[in-house]
Amino acid sequence: MFESLSQRLSSTVQRLRGRGRLTEENIREATREVRVALLEADVALPVVQTLIQRIKVRAVGQDVMKSLTPGQALIKVVRDELTAVMGAQNVELNLNVPAPAVILMAGLQGAGKTTTVGKLAKLLKERRKKKVMVVSADVYRPAAIDQLKTLAEQTGVLFFPSDPSQRPVDIVQAAIADARKSFVDVLLVDTAGRLAIDEAMMAEIKALHAAVNPIETLFVVDAMTGQDAAVTAKAFSDALPLTGVVLTKTDGDARGGAALSVRYITGRPIKFIGVSEKMDGLDVFHPDRVASRILDMGDVLSLVEQVERDVDQEKARKLAEKVAKGRKFDLNDMRDQLEQMQNMGGIQSLMDKLPGMGQISEQVKGKVTGKEVPRMIAIINSMTLKERRNPALLNGSRRARVAKGSGTTPAQVNQLLNQHKNMEKMMSKLAGGGIRGMMRGMKGLMGGPGGGFPMR
Repeated sequence: MFESLSQRLSSTVQRLRGRGRLTEENIREATREVRVALLEADVALPVVQTLIQRIKVRAVGQDVMKSLTPGQALIKVVRDELTAVMGAQNVELNLNVPAPAVILMAGLQGAGKTTTVGKLAKLLKERRKKKVMVVSADVYRPAAIDQLKTLAEQTGVLFFPSDPSQRPVDIVQAAIADARKSFVDVLLVDTAGRLAIDEAMMAEIKALHAAVNPIETLFVVDAMTGQDAAVTAKAFSDALPLTGVVLTKTDGDARGGAALSVRYITGRPIKFIGVSEKMDGLDVFHPDRVASRILDMGDVLSLVEQVERDVDQEKARKLAEKVAKGRKFDLNDMRDQLEQMQNMGGIQSLMDKLPGMGQISEQVKGKVTGKEVPRMIAIINSMTLKERRNPALLNGSRRARVAKGSGTTPAQVNQLLNQHKNMEKMMSKLAGGGIRGMMRGMKGLMGGPGGGFPMR
């Protein structure tokens, strides 16, 4: 998300970064470019106008003109205003109520409501340590009930059965009663969607809301619909007392207009964003971190949280001890690190969280398909135990055998071995960096001499 906007904004602010002095003229020029970039990103016009006006007021005032580093001060102003438009800070779910806390999910058909219910159930269970139950009140699409049952089984949460012949209100009230008996902390309610907003749909969900009185009512909307996402969210917020928004399919949205428009248009905070199709592909929305990513400053805090959450700490500790003792970083160690990277969503998931990724050429970025890490793991798996421990054994004939066994080419095997050499040097310098060190060096490895991930 935000790729095109990030490129335009980061190039604009980079030109101003080194200026010893800024004038009203080049501030006007910069804000004009920011305006065009926002419009191209499909940000709603009222949001663009407000954002540009606020940047101009602060930029020609004390914040920038009197600063010793005006270029950097302007970047801070843009970042602060982007953050403010998206809601200043994350707003957490309110679960501080007598159990079960009922969360009602609303939205149009095709926005990804049912999948989001599954993802949110997994997040609440694993990160918030809650006992979760899910129920489908979508009696118009029988497949939705079966889909939610499958997702509940995958994520290990409770599923309350329902039937298309039942009334949605009866389904949810029965689920609440069962959740109380089962000492459930959170009940997630999936509701029916429509292909467009209509009076019957709104009347039904209003009646359901009034009957169950949920503590949270989240509107699920497809980020790829751009400005329409904000318009649809506004229609729902006028009909229902929404407490927040979930943006889905942000991994397919290069523009990011929805994220910059929804909060301003609806007045409701974005609480979560869907970042991939996987069941762990739901992230808490942090406006300040997203603003940093838009300006190509990366999102190091989210990356650190992801590392701490997804990395096997015991393996990381053993690797740190091994490297600290001066023992070699072998191909088994490399495979462990690659597997952990894959658990974190692969290279693509990590790239946009690293500072300065906007300066890496599109040609290099375009070669990253998501298949690189599994291919590298396959190459290492095709080696013998001795070869993994001692890569020097891999002469020409052995490399040809490994390539054949992994379905790759000798050139890709050579690339992996060069990559291993670079990582071995990096690990010896970091002496205990583990995957954190790997993250720091990834930008260099992608474009470094003799390195680079084996591409297509």
